[in-house]
Amino acid sequence: MLSSVRPVLERIAFKAGSPVSSRGLKSLKIGLIPGDGIGKEVIPAGRQVLEALPVEDGLKFQFVDLIAGFECFKATGVALPEETVKVLQEECDGALFGAVSSPTTKVAGYSSPIVALRKKLGLYANVRPVKSVGDDRPVDMVIVRENTEDLYVKEEKIWTLEDGSKVAEAIKRITEKASYNIGKVAFELAVQRGASRAASAIPTLHPNGPIVTITHKSNVLSTTDGLFRETVRKVYENNKDKYEGVQVQEQIVDSMVYRLFREPEIFDVVVAPNLYGDILSDGAAALVGSLGVIPSANVGDSFVIGEPCHGSAPDIEGKNIANPIATIRSTALMLEFMGYAKPAARIHAAVDAHMVEKKLRTPDLGGSATTTQVTEDIIKRL
Repeated sequence: MLSSVRPVLERIAFKAGSPVSSRGLKSLKIGLIPGDGIGKEVIPAGRQVLEALPVEDGLKFQFVDLIAGFECFKATGVALPEETVKVLQEECDGALFGAVSSPTTKVAGYSSPIVALRKKLGLYANVRPVKSVGDDRPVDMVIVRENTEDLYVKEEKIWTLEDGSKVAEAIKRITEKASYNIGKVAFELAVQRGASRAASAIPTLHPNGPIVTITHKSNVLSTTDGLFRETVRKVYENNKDKYEGVQVQEQIVDSMVYRLFREPEIFDVVVAPNLYGDILSDGAAALVGSLGVIPSANVGDSFVIGEPCHGSAPDIEGKNIANPIATIRSTALMLEFMGYAKPAARIHAAVDAHMVEKKLRTPDLGGSATTTQVTEDIIKRL
């Protein structure tokens, strides 16, 4: 799906200490964090796909099961145990995260573990590719979401006025450093996607070169979103020679939503602050059928976590009908950002072949197939 993603963050220096086995296979330790709900059903699918990769790809895997989530919080009083973070930092080469059941009302002491994990591990970029397959509506974009700040800093307060009414307030924090980092990821991605398309004979939706669309609301939030807009543009201005072939466009976020659904084929790389990126990427899933097929990677300078974009779906938990494709694609993205393009491409090709056939579909795509059946079919195609 993103055959050119891996070189994007050339400064990434993932752990190089994993041993090589006697068979000449590189051993990678992957942390598995199912979380809540259907996370416990789809994360095993990612593991099974990794275990099924052929020997010729040169990899073998060890897995460590870790806990986090709302169920973990209810059982232990902690949503993200320090031991989970420590094992990821000290022992793992990468990780997969399933889903989390964050309550919609305030629960004392609880905070989203995936948001905390992104901050603790410095995973400042959330990369979400949205691409149609076969004869579906043409879509081929990547939404690059800043992952560590904006309203997600979770600095909120509430107080009562003299008349007894309440006022709630939240901090929206945008920094030049984080905005520059995410802007660089977006432009590097655009260059790599452009190069990949130029080297391919396959027709493209973007024949005139790569495009970066900066999404913001600086017409109203002129200070915060204004800083984001200016800083991302500065990435381009400071590196014009490197990004010479990239077109730079802008969209006010409400206009972006409108055009995303009216003419999704015009977008290539979309970069946005945390909140807008979260909303846009979930909404974009409707363009290709379901959140169940949309992957993501949380990426930093030294670690990556693959994470399906869907939630914990408690209504279908335990029924073996959750779509595992988002997790399987996220597994491939994790490998890409770790530097293993060949096995990642193999997984993407197997998923695409499965989807083009349209024979086995889980209920979210209008079918009756099970999680197990879809996973097994994809594995057979490896």
